[in-house]
Amino acid sequence: MSKTALNLIAILVFAMTLSTLLGPLLNISPYVPAIATLTVLGLATLDTLSWQGQGVNLVLDWLASASQAHRDRVVRHEAGHFLVAHLLGIPVTGYALTAWSAFKQGQPGQGGVTFDDRELASQLQQGIISAHLLNRYGTVWMAGIVAETLVYGDAEGGAEDRQKLGTVLAQIGRPAASYPQQQRHYALQARTLLQAHWASYEALVAAMEQRASVAECSEIVAAFCRDASKS
Repeated sequence: MSKTALNLIAILVFAMTLSTLLGPLLNISPYVPAIATLTVLGLATLDTLSWQGQGVNLVLDWLASASQAHRDRVVRHEAGHFLVAHLLGIPVTGYALTAWSAFKQGQPGQGGVTFDDRELASQLQQGIISAHLLNRYGTVWMAGIVAETLVYGDAEGGAEDRQKLGTVLAQIGRPAASYPQQQRHYALQARTLLQAHWASYEALVAAMEQRASVAECSEIVAAFCRDASKS
């Protein structure tokens, strides 16, 4: 069961326990919180076993999506991944800006940008990865955090991105103590790319807000790159 699901269950159970204690004062039947608690636990277990926690993601994402500020952050975060992947020659295969969109596309989690990572998977199966390929993917994974930070001064998302990088570094035998330094290194490279292509980034954000296709988004980035090369 995911940490998010466990935290949510703990909060709900606490609320149910509190309602049980206050029930006599509020004339609430003791059966009400008991049934509610069993229902929540049952649904949480079903969600974990059948949907790998996606139900919790859908609920939490639906609540968060009521905030325009949250939606703006998500788009800008994912546009950072998309742009840097394109610039580094990693094919983007799709993107989802909500957990519901991710669910419909068969993606786990709350959404994000998906890539053609067959080369990465092939190398990891052999227990090795070239420095060049690690550099490219590491920079792409950190690009969402960097994009958010450049716009807002901080980043709310990115835990899964750091986890992906950490998982790969662990697979190739890098010590955990080196992870923060690796993250800073790739973040610096992502920052340089984003700042150098900021006009392209802003155009990409606008396109993704309109749910433009991957092909349309890629063409927008390519067009800006062509114009930049001519100037």
